[in-house]
Amino acid sequence: MPPHWSDAYITVDSLTFHYTRTGDGNKPPLLLLHGFTDNGLCWLRVARDLEAQHDVIMPDARGHGLSARVQTGEPLDNAADVAGLIIALGLSKPVVGGHSMGGLTATELGARYPELVGGLVLEDPAWIDPLPDDAPLQENPFFAWLLTLEDVPLDEIIAFGKTISPLWAEVEFPAWAESKRQLDKNIFPLVNVRKPWREFVAALTVPTLLITAVPEMSAIITSAITQEAVSLSPFLQAAQVPDAGHNIRRENYSAFMNVLQAFLSQFTPNND
Repeated sequence: MPPHWSDAYITVDSLTFHYTRTGDGNKPPLLLLHGFTDNGLCWLRVARDLEAQHDVIMPDARGHGLSARVQTGEPLDNAADVAGLIIALGLSKPVVGGHSMGGLTATELGARYPELVGGLVLEDPAWIDPLPDDAPLQENPFFAWLLTLEDVPLDEIIAFGKTISPLWAEVEFPAWAESKRQLDKNIFPLVNVRKPWREFVAALTVPTLLITAVPEMSAIITSAITQEAVSLSPFLQAAQVPDAGHNIRRENYSAFMNVLQAFLSQFTPNND
């Protein structure tokens, strides 16, 4: 983490959340929400390139990174957590970006708390329809691997990451690997990414950018879902990034940033 960034904790509804921040409130706020099993610093590369124009805030979600652990059976409401974080930090209508689980959280946040956000950026959000035979997350081979990492050295986790994600730049792996060791393993039964995303999209009232990629490379959002989402909300626009899958910014960084910065330009003072 660059030495001029801050690293702090804040309490929201008796829960402690950890976050990293590039600025001091003197630039337009940009709140970036990570995906499931990641942490806030997984946005490191993006934040470095945006900090000249934005005050970038990267929180760890509950059960992730250094934020509050979860308790068995407690309700998990990431959108409410983020709403509380925005209020506690005194952020004025930040643009909220999110990847995967974070993209679903941002969508729900925009629908439930429209007064708190100025815009949304959704990187291949987890808009996933429920299936009758859904297996528990911990039965997925990747998530099962996460349960074995307590005593595994960080360099071994990084080496494994490089074998499964060869398109990623070197800078992506340290935070990704550390986040896997930080994950609260009790979170698996509590996570619900199969939410009514269509209702959330239809309720949006702020400028929203949906960034999609290539379904054949394991991206979640298909062309059919994109068309449906655009038809549900006049506030939503979509842009597809080629040669990338679910981790769009990690697999085609330059194209992702071109799309993102073009959208964010409407929220900077020079464009008032």
